[in-house]
Amino acid sequence: MSHPLLRDTGLRYGKGMKLHTKSSITLPPAELKLVTALQRQLGAKSKVEVVRRGLLLLRQTTERNRLREAYRLASVAVREATLAELAELDGLTSDGLGDE
Repeated sequence: MSHPLLRDTGLRYGKGMKLHTKSSITLPPAELKLVTALQRQLGAKSKVEVVRRGLLLLRQTTERNRLREAYRLASVAVREATLAELAELDGLTSDGLGDE
């Protein structure tokens, strides 16, 4: 049986990754100030949490933009056929109305 503290580590860390590893990124003073201000504003526990939230938001925005573009392209592809169908149906709707 594995150690109880290590049981759920597979959810967040890939095989072969070390636990409790420190990594650092040096930021220019202006960007560090921005991260620190966001940390306070968001109530984040660490600067790393601020960066993670930013990356998640960036991914969500990118996916949303990709989906929006896919819907736009699908709309363009269907629009011509829809207009042709509507023109055909428009002729049928007035069929026989004036013949009474």
